[in-house]
Amino acid sequence: MIKAISLHIEQGNFLLSNLNFEIMKGEYVVFMGKTGCGKTTVLEAICGLRSLFSGEIWLNIKNVSKDVPAKREIGYVPQDGALFKTMSVKKNIGFALKIRKWNQHHIDERTEELANLLGINHLLDRNVHDLSGGEKQRVALARALSFYPEILCLDEPLSALDESTKEDMMRLLDTLKQNLEITVIHVTHSNTEALKLADRILYFENGSIKENIQVI
Repeated sequence: MIKAISLHIEQGNFLLSNLNFEIMKGEYVVFMGKTGCGKTTVLEAICGLRSLFSGEIWLNIKNVSKDVPAKREIGYVPQDGALFKTMSVKKNIGFALKIRKWNQHHIDERTEELANLLGINHLLDRNVHDLSGGEKQRVALARALSFYPEILCLDEPLSALDESTKEDMMRLLDTLKQNLEITVIHVTHSNTEALKLADRILYFENGSIKENIQVI
């Protein structure tokens, strides 16, 4: 579960104040709203990438408001994927496991498992420079999922993709939603993505939640 209590965040002239919401375990929740409304700011605050002026963020039974990102154990895919350009696909996927001091055998096993799940096992020895947009997003997803996070945060993961690739990625995310016991927050401007994937949609406007809609 993710619980935000009276969040207050200041970013330049932008103010987000007294924001409250809960996301249940296993829910796929989409944050929507116009550019600058606060949805990415809130996502970054949950991940620990944005400081709170006041308020609390709880993950399950723990108050993580002051914890650094690494302690929150959240899988995060930023808009550009943020892959390591000097590493192969295999090393990108295994990076989070290496810094967690997994042994190489288990890193290789988990990397192979994710590569098969996401359909990128044929790319493992490739450099990320040589990948298409959709392939890069699959690698970024694999890296975010590598350490078995309970929460996955996606910041406009499909925005830079062509329509055909976007359809493929939506099918992949839907498959992950059905098969992994994971809570997902997905930031997007796309009604199509929201209606295809979301259990619930939170509409942001001027730093507050205007609507909270259950998707049937």
